[in-house]
Amino acid sequence: MLGQKRGMVMEYYSYSKEELLANTKIPLTVVKDDAAAFSGLAMDMAAEIEKNNAAGKCTVFIVPVGPTGQYPIFVDYVNKNRLSLADVWFINMDELLDENLEYIDMSHKISFRGFMQRTVYDRIDPALLMPESQRVFPDPKDTGGIQRLIDELGGVDVTYGGVGINGHVAFNEPEPELSCVGFAGLPTRVIPLNRESLAVNSIAYLNGAMDLMPVRCITIGMKEMLCARKVRFACFRDFHRAVLRRTCCGEPSAAFPGTLMQRHKDIHILVTEFVAGN
Repeated sequence: MLGQKRGMVMEYYSYSKEELLANTKIPLTVVKDDAAAFSGLAMDMAAEIEKNNAAGKCTVFIVPVGPTGQYPIFVDYVNKNRLSLADVWFINMDELLDENLEYIDMSHKISFRGFMQRTVYDRIDPALLMPESQRVFPDPKDTGGIQRLIDELGGVDVTYGGVGINGHVAFNEPEPELSCVGFAGLPTRVIPLNRESLAVNSIAYLNGAMDLMPVRCITIGMKEMLCARKVRFACFRDFHRAVLRRTCCGEPSAAFPGTLMQRHKDIHILVTEFVAGN
């Protein structure tokens, strides 16, 4: 049985682009390269805001720090097209915590709050920028606050993001002992990071210094993200070649949280030609 299961898993890891597109359980759009994927996310964000502004509605996004390439494109579009963000809410997925379970300082090289401030909010014309109260991170001292806010705002329009090397979405690390239903119902919470997340983030931000990585975080839960009306992801990294195939073709499991996104009624993933190929 174990050998048979391993054989089945290996099958989708070896899918060609054509086999992937024929067998995926999540709609995919293949784009030329990273720049096209980031542009696609940025333009989707702008179009959603423009639609809601025209209808006199607020816009509520759950947004990541990873992927991040969409933000400079989005900021440029907002400034050039005078797109008002006055009624827009950005709810960030997660932030790293120190040993006292407080946010790491915004000046820390890996602070997601610092990244959003420097890369997004500081670069948008203040006349167009949303109020600071509408730039939200989950609070380790009030883990129920995100769900209350979402309820007050009438739900989330779009969850943007990607899938980590171990299948995590935001920092919802694998918990293979849980059922799919149980894992999908997990709310915002404080959790430890596993070795894969520590390694990947230390490479991205700290030149591989894993011993300098914060080991805990606050993350929005699968519950909040899956309740969004739409989900829009991008896959563009080297490791996404395998991660995408398991996410889209594997059996849903809390052992690989990305697979649970198969159950969302309106999800779409932008995939680079490199990731789609094999």
